[in-house]
Amino acid sequence: MDYRKFGSKLLIRLDPGEELVASLTEICKKEQIALASVSGIGAVNRVTVGLFRTKEKKYLSDELRDDFEITALAGNVSTMNGETYLHLHITVANAEHKTFGGHLNEAHVSATAEIVLDILDGEIDRFHSDEIGLNLLKFD
Repeated sequence: MDYRKFGSKLLIRLDPGEELVASLTEICKKEQIALASVSGIGAVNRVTVGLFRTKEKKYLSDELRDDFEITALAGNVSTMNGETYLHLHITVANAEHKTFGGHLNEAHVSATAEIVLDILDGEIDRFHSDEIGLNLLKFD
């Protein structure tokens, strides 16, 4: 993993074997990033994606193993109870150009990943909504 800061943006390169969510969390903690938007592309060979079942108020997750291109990585960085909180969604495509996507739990880089963190000035916390069953943005 390596990265460089350009103004309010971080350009990040992840290397084979690195786990995307853990690596971004590590960088956010190291750089004290409390609020940012996330975008990226790359290649992974193991990815766990989830779908939130609103009626049941729980995530269903599936692990996918294959060679995949990240065709879209989007999300944000905020905080919850003073800790870094990443909310990411991903779409990946296999060799047959079939796409899979959802809430990103984990992704293991197979070749590289190129990610941009656009750091925002400020901090937004989250709170758990029992009514919805999710951790929501908290605007005070």
